[in-house]
Amino acid sequence: MTTDALVSRACPLIYRIGAAHFFSPEAETAAADIGVDQFTLYVLGRGGVLGDVEPVVVSSAFGYFNPEVVAALWNEGRKHLAPREAARVYLDCAAEVGRRRLAHIEGLDALVAAADAVNAAADPVGLALYAGYRDELLVDDVPGRALQVITVLREFRGSAHLIALRARGVDARTAHFVKAPGMGTMFGWPEGFTPDISDEQRAAVESAEFLTDDLVRPAYAVLDDAAGAALLQGLDDMVAALTD
Repeated sequence: MTTDALVSRACPLIYRIGAAHFFSPEAETAAADIGVDQFTLYVLGRGGVLGDVEPVVVSSAFGYFNPEVVAALWNEGRKHLAPREAARVYLDCAAEVGRRRLAHIEGLDALVAAADAVNAAADPVGLALYAGYRDELLVDDVPGRALQVITVLREFRGSAHLIALRARGVDARTAHFVKAPGMGTMFGWPEGFTPDISDEQRAAVESAEFLTDDLVRPAYAVLDDAAGAALLQGLDDMVAALTD
């Protein structure tokens, strides 16, 4: 299997799996314990690896969200819990979802080993959100670590994609409405708001996808055929388990 084939198969699966804990029952409980709603925990927990920074820093790392909404949720959330603590709560939610949904999967340890190898090989320069996640301590048990490490890899490609979009001259808001035009309100944009998007911008977004693959490919290239196959099999099994 070529690295190109591995990246093209693995990354869309990682994107789906890495968000499994975002609005899970575990996250709902954690948010209630902190005294915030789930979306506030999402912003504070996901961005918390950046530390107690100003909201503009979080918006720059998230990319697709209305910065005003991010600022409001971030400022409200950090009244209740320090951002770094919230990040660890959020990663703990991922571990708990993994333990609840993935423990029955055979060969999951091989996926974890492969994903750990990719993370170890990835260059975090310029990828602030990913760098913060990669530096967090992950749990040791296989089901819990499996979802955590895939969450970290999701941030790897996500952070690289923002760089690729800017390199192609596309702002993140425009990219969001190219790829998910029906989800504007979920990302904090006013009801009915849709920017004008040209054919050139759509082509630039597509080009940014290929550039993103170029940026993450060297990390995945460390996997041999056996490790690449184990990663893909594990990802397929995780998708099945999480959508069952």
